[in-house]
Amino acid sequence: MSITPGEMTTLTAVLEKLRIKKRDNEFRMTAEGFGIGNGKYYTPGQLKIIKTYRFEGASDPSDSSIVYVIEADNGLIGYSMDAYGAYSDHDDDGYDDFIRKIPMEERDEQIIFEDKAEEVHQ
Repeated sequence: MSITPGEMTTLTAVLEKLRIKKRDNEFRMTAEGFGIGNGKYYTPGQLKIIKTYRFEGASDPSDSSIVYVIEADNGLIGYSMDAYGAYSDHDDDGYDDFIRKIPMEERDEQIIFEDKAEEVHQ
């Protein structure tokens, strides 16, 4: 899912692009692992992060969020959203530890600022 610089500048636009591509299954943290509401749960070993979109507020660095595009071992593709910085409060439910254990396919990150998008490959 390639995005040219300046093409998407909002979280809503990224989520809409995922919906159009039928990749809009939202992985949510549960006691059993990541689930999408269909009764199946995934462990970090059954998942891989295939892309990330990081949103940073130009005027308020604490206003930050990230969308992980995730593929399950059965081919299901979806996403998980997280706030980071001052608004990240997942410590109690284990989200941070869980997401860190998911392997990343490659370092392919989209950093999106208030008025432009920048592709980052590290």
